[in-house]
Amino acid sequence: MMFAQRARLSRKAGIRPPPQRARNHHPDFDKLATEGWKALEAEGRLSEKGWRKEQQWALDMGLPGAECLTDKTIPTFSRGQLPHFAGINTFMKAPYVENVRDVGKYDAAIIGIPFDTGTTYRPGTRFGPQGIRRISALYQPYNYELGVDLREQMTLCDVGDVFTIPANLEKSFDQITRGVAHVASSGALPLMLGGDHAIGFPCVRGIAQCTSKRIGIIHFDRHIDIQEKDLDERMHTTPWYWATNLPNVPASNLVQLGIGGWQVPRAGVQEARKRGTNVLTIADIEKIGLEKTAEIALDLAWKDADAVYISFDVDSIDCGFVPGTGWPEPGGFLPREALKLLGLVAAEGLCGLEVVEVSPPYDTSDITALIGVRVVVEAIGSMVAHGKLGAHKRIIDKPVKY
Repeated sequence: MMFAQRARLSRKAGIRPPPQRARNHHPDFDKLATEGWKALEAEGRLSEKGWRKEQQWALDMGLPGAECLTDKTIPTFSRGQLPHFAGINTFMKAPYVENVRDVGKYDAAIIGIPFDTGTTYRPGTRFGPQGIRRISALYQPYNYELGVDLREQMTLCDVGDVFTIPANLEKSFDQITRGVAHVASSGALPLMLGGDHAIGFPCVRGIAQCTSKRIGIIHFDRHIDIQEKDLDERMHTTPWYWATNLPNVPASNLVQLGIGGWQVPRAGVQEARKRGTNVLTIADIEKIGLEKTAEIALDLAWKDADAVYISFDVDSIDCGFVPGTGWPEPGGFLPREALKLLGLVAAEGLCGLEVVEVSPPYDTSDITALIGVRVVVEAIGSMVAHGKLGAHKRIIDKPVKY
């Protein structure tokens, strides 16, 4: 009897059929309606002409590869995007424009600003442009979710670094303003790699002097950065005091996202209150959501303005994700939140973008520098996806010429 019972309960083939399990957990699931599938389809609509052109250029410039190679697009000397671990580190392997007078031939231009004279605690952001460029080699110009390929849909160059003057804030500010104004006047979109946040003032000043139009600012940060002086100088805690003193950059169009924590000087808070800036904390943003936050930020920054500038301080992101920065502060954005919000506000078009406070000496595995890369490409990609790249050109009615 015992043996017979075991036989009946056995799952061996031929004695008992396997149970039939109904899978009704997601009866309405439609894979064709997912963002994942839509992205798959969007890729099929992108051109590959730019990639083929680059491959041929690499062969012409770097010699055809060894005869043993089956992939005949591989050159002898590395040129262009591949391999990611080789080549000269411009931003995402973009062409280096040695003669900066040629910058107007491109839609957008990377400008390195190796500057940390404005830091008040941990220096090292003078190495930010190098660090960002180095890890940018990890990326390719195609973004899956956006369905955008920057190589196919725009032209990007790297003009190298502004020659800043160590230990002299004001001379460096003048150099930065001159460089940014030159690029903005050419029609190329200026994209600045900092550098500490003191560069915010001379960067905005460079664009503002090229136009009679009104400029708004959307500022991602944990720090309010609008006091008049710090340590008796115009340090990285002061850029928006001086930027909003410019006649066409009013404080009413300054929107500050993520401000909070234990590193917000009261002098800056008092000035923000006096000038009537627009401040949303992480708690505000959590409460109203990213989409609503973007709507509010755009409404305020664009109110009676003709263009918007974005300043992205990497310390706006929780310091667990960005250890390589001068003033790390817990409690900030998650990277996913910050990038989503950035993409939403950049979709309306920009007249300039800066990413600041990447400090490679304090970084771990280049993760902070990688955030810096992602900020730049996320903003460009959003503008390309929404047809807004190049919209800034219409405000340049007072171009400078050097």
